[in-house]
Formats: sequence, structure tokens, C-alpha cells
Amino acid sequence: MNALDLKYKRVLLKLSGEALAGKKDSGLDYDVVTEICKSIKKCVDLGVEMAIVVGGGNFWRGRSSGKMDRTRADHMGMLATVINALALCDALEQLGLTVRVMTALDMHAIAEPYIRNRAVQHLGKGRVVIFGCGTGNPFFSTDTASALRAAEIDADIILKATMVDGVYDSDPSKNKEARRFDVVTFTEVLNKELAVMDMTAASMCRDTKKPILVFSLEDPDNILRAVCGEDIGTIVMQ
Repeated sequence: MNALDLKYKRVLLKLSGEALAGKKDSGLDYDVVTEICKSIKKCVDLGVEMAIVVGGGNFWRGRSSGKMDRTRADHMGMLATVINALALCDALEQLGLTVRVMTALDMHAIAEPYIRNRAVQHLGKGRVVIFGCGTGNPFFSTDTASALRAAEIDADIILKATMVDGVYDSDPSKNKEARRFDVVTFTEVLNKELAVMDMTAASMCRDTKKPILVFSLEDPDNILRAVCGEDIGTIVMQ
């Protein structure tokens, strides 16, 4: 592959925290993290400008925190995303890439504050930018952070790497007859409540006209296939 094979020049990659845990129930599987980062490096080597939003569900999920105050629980979730962002940063740097972690909450000792123009400058210089802390606000998911950051940096597409190979009309783990879509519209996603992103994130992507490609991360090189426009997963568009 070469730069001429690229379909997308600037992408926003959404990684769940669970994806970084591999087959573990929680925490980080550093071998899995490294394999994901190797695929990211292949994209960067081809000239892709790569921004990443990472979740924190392998350490903490605010919405399942029992009787804890939701705002405080979500703040804890934001800290979990920073752990994952630093892990990705370390793995990418060991592969020879230049990386910047930018957080929506000030953490000057370990990351840059998120400033939109600075993030775009980093991308233009070939640096990988990892966004931590979600939107910096409670009650908003990292899916919504992905939609927001993709709009702000004017990404060509959101690549949503998941544990399933696309969007289905029902849960494929429960229904063997579930049908996978090749293409689906935002209106269908919202009306049928399809499992792509939460409704806030999906609505924002519809309003900002940012397509989403949902694909499986079981093979990390699907990230490379996605930026080259290969026929994988499900594309969500207007």
C-alpha cells in the first residue's frame, strides 16, 4: 500500500477501553495495545493524520457506579481514559511515532490541555494526537467526545473500532438471524436505536455530517484497511 491507496487523510479513531483489555475482564493487555498501535503506525507511515479518542471502561464505568454521585463517577471515568491514553502514547512512542496526549481537564504534569488549533497543528506535523477525559463534562460519553472532536478537527470520518464486525438489526450474540448492514443512515440509527453510538453522539454526527465506519478490532489491521477504503464493517452516513 502507498499514500495513493488512502481514502481518508484525517481520521478520528474511537477505541473502547474494553478493546485495550483484550481477553482480560479489566486493565490493560499490553500485547493487544501494541498490536493496535502497530496498525496505527502503518496508517501514519502512509500519511494519515491520526487522532484518537479512547474510553475508560476497562477500568471504570460511571453509569454502573451504583449509588455514587453520577458527576463524581463520571470524573473517575475521565481519569480512566487518561490511563489508557498514556498507555497508547507509550506504545506508539516505542514504535517510533511522535505523540501528544491532550486532555479536556487540565493535567499539565502529564498531558497538554486540549486546544483545538494546537491539536490541528500537531496533526499537520504528522503527530498522533490522543484525546483524554472525554468532553471534560459529566453525563457525556466518549462516543460523544469522538463526535465532538471529529467535528472540531474536521476529520474525514470516525473509525469506531468495536468487538463486532459492523451494525446489525439486532444483537448478533443473541440472535443468529441478525442481519448486518453494509450501509445505514443516521436517521435509521436514531429511529431504530441501532447499537452504533449513543443517541447524543449519533445526532451530533448527523448534524455535522461526519460519517462513521463501524468495524471489528479482532484483527487490528482492520484500522489500516479502513483508512484505505476496503469493504469492511458498516458505514453510517447521511
